[in-house]
Amino acid sequence: TEKSKLLSDISARLWFTYRRKFSPIGGTGPSSDAGWGCMLRCGQMMLAQALICRHLGRNWNWEKQKEQPKEYQRILQCFLDRKDCCYSIHQMAQMGVGEGKSIGEWFGPNTVAQVLKKLALFDEWNSLAVYVSMDNTVVIEDIKKMCCVLSLGTNTVAESAPDSLTASNQSKGTSAICPAWKPLLLIVPLRLGINQINPVYIDAFKECFKMPQSLGALGGKPNNAYYFIGFLGDELIFLDPHTTQTFVDTEENGTVDDQTFHCLQSPQRMNILNLDPSVALGFFCKEEKDFDNWCSLVQKEILKENLRMFELVQKHPSHWPPFVPPAKPEVTTTGAEFIDSTEQLEDFDLEEDFEILSV
Repeated sequence: TEKSKLLSDISARLWFTYRRKFSPIGGTGPSSDAGWGCMLRCGQMMLAQALICRHLGRNWNWEKQKEQPKEYQRILQCFLDRKDCCYSIHQMAQMGVGEGKSIGEWFGPNTVAQVLKKLALFDEWNSLAVYVSMDNTVVIEDIKKMCCVLSLGTNTVAESAPDSLTASNQSKGTSAICPAWKPLLLIVPLRLGINQINPVYIDAFKECFKMPQSLGALGGKPNNAYYFIGFLGDELIFLDPHTTQTFVDTEENGTVDDQTFHCLQSPQRMNILNLDPSVALGFFCKEEKDFDNWCSLVQKEILKENLRMFELVQKHPSHWPPFVPPAKPEVTTTGAEFIDSTEQLEDFDLEEDFEILSV
């Protein structure tokens, strides 16, 4: 009955697919991600949805040829297939090397989550806190530690916080209202069965899509990743990255032609029982109250099950290593950034001119 509303919600999402003819990754690597980049594209779609919720709101709609707010163009430019865009296929593939994946190798949902967590540290415009749960457990205390930032040093607490933040509840630390909240991208990687999804998790899995904070889920079938955004009965609705399109760059006026970044046909569907058990759920909490609301929904809907899909705990488990909020590494350059074109490399005729130094 609400098909047109559903289709306009789907077309509003940024749709990232395989692309070809972009500059080679790492200078000499692949210039197309067809066949290996599908999970990276799904990770981009989930993150883009978080950025749309952050800047434009969950109910924002896209229309063909309609002029969009400048934030929209700026979000899109974070994902273009260029090495200088913070969430490009280039940055994701190269960051994956640190996660043990060589460029051109297929990623699983957890690897993509870890890569997004690292790349977000270099994205000053959005300044997202990205939390990836460990051992199927989300720790409230760690998230509050990561998201509660004192805006300009500690003396601003009194000015920026509401009057209710008195000395007594300031001393309680994270349970007080925090003065400034970093928007949270919360990713929960899960294994919902051994070789196929265990039917006991299906209701809880569907329940996650109903939460207002939901960004959907990353998953699919082995080596075939999809971005799941909703369900209908026992079918999951997903955006499919397995279409190869040509690389699109910024135009001279600084905007991007976005026609190929939106899916205009009816979305694909698949039976939930065909889902590979390895998935990652995504949630976005723009403000602290959104996170508190998410926690109460999880307690009500997810933790009521006999076999819980994941755990939500208040305190950091004592047998875990201490929680260290991710921080930007001191040295951010690899030297590759300074070589603008391959012409400068042509001065070196042979590989013998290089001495390999072990780092």
